Amino acid sequence: MHTLASPSSTYYLNRIRPSLNRFGPTQTRGVVTVKCGYGFDYANFTQGYGVGSSRADWQSSCAILASKVISQQDNGHNNSGNGNENNHVSAVNGHNASVTDLQLVPVSNNKSIQPKPLTITDLSPAPMHGSQLRVAYQGVPGAYSEAAAGKAYPNSEAMPCDQFEVAFQSVELWIADRAVLPVENSLGGSIHRNYDLLLRHKLHIVGEVQLPVHHCLLALPGIRKEYLTRVISHPQALAQCENTLTKLGLNVAREAVDDTAGAAEYIATNNLRDTAAIASARAAELYGLNILADEIQDDPNNVTRFVMLAREPIIPRTDRPFKTSIVFAHDKGTSVLFKVLSAFAFRNISLTKIESRPHRSRPIRVVDDESEGTAKHFEYMFYIDFEASMAEVRAQNALAEVQEFTSFLRVLGSYPMDMTPWNSPSTSHRGD
Repeated sequence: MHTLASPSSTYYLNRIRPSLNRFGPTQTRGVVTVKCGYGFDYANFTQGYGVGSSRADWQSSCAILASKVISQQDNGHNNSGNGNENNHVSAVNGHNASVTDLQLVPVSNNKSIQPKPLTITDLSPAPMHGSQLRVAYQGVPGAYSEAAAGKAYPNSEAMPCDQFEVAFQSVELWIADRAVLPVENSLGGSIHRNYDLLLRHKLHIVGEVQLPVHHCLLALPGIRKEYLTRVISHPQALAQCENTLTKLGLNVAREAVDDTAGAAEYIATNNLRDTAAIASARAAELYGLNILADEIQDDPNNVTRFVMLAREPIIPRTDRPFKTSIVFAHDKGTSVLFKVLSAFAFRNISLTKIESRPHRSRPIRVVDDESEGTAKHFEYMFYIDFEASMAEVRAQNALAEVQEFTSFLRVLGSYPMDMTPWNSPSTSHRGD
């Protein structure tokens, strides 16, 4: 049992959170000694490891010290009644400062009020779903991901990130509450980087957003198309507008950059009068550029699908259309794929996507055969989206069967499908 020295004052500060300026540890022969300046002398804790090696150690120590004041308050009042008003701490952590200089407040007689240690909810309170959330996205203001974040969480605070992985980490570290990231485009296909990050990180898919993409050709005010020598944008945006740029008579160089809105910002920042960007109308508004041509994507059915990520999964339901995303692998290669697909087909569950990615921890499987030699097979992880909620028995039975055929299976999320219409450009989101 830990023992505490009797408090030398009946007062304590009305701040419970630990502060390295007020507490200082010392160590003697494997015993951790925590010095407290709030009216206590010492508290000794025997540890099997380093001095105050974690933040939790500090929090626990400070909570014990603060709670001891309350448990000893009656003794303190008795001392005060015997005329010991001057019985207080004359020095705090080596400084000549009396207790009255520390802005102390009397302890309440209500013994039910106990000090609590600092928790993660104190560091970052989790707001209600969809209300004042901090939503991370990749890119700069004016990016299509920002528009997707605004569609997913209309009342949120958008937080731009320079890389996809930074957006994942911001949610894991409680800097952001959600992340909205693209996973596929109707013309450009899958964003492989984010599929790899979904497997590497432990976030959960809690929703999806489908955003129509409307590209514009942007340049500085006063610049005409015939003055241009190059066009810069994200590689997928350049590919999606290739034919239209040719029809516009632009014999210019195409140069890839990290994102569409970043291309517009780069032109405005560097005053590039011979360069145009492919980006959104909102990017033109934000960075003071003119729109030389609108709707320049080659195919009007240009839609990007985004997923919404959170630290905790949502509870699946059956009262609205749901989609479930999984990833699996097998030790003996891709021969098991047919059996996995049959588990869904047998239960009339529709697949909306299947994607394969290299098995990074085991990219190649070598099979030795004495008669035929050595065969080398590439190993893959398989991502599947199917239209069913994990609250449905058929989905549960399908995954139970899939688990029998696979060596690795993980449910990335079961979440509501995006059923909002986007039939015409006038009704769709035009911002990035």
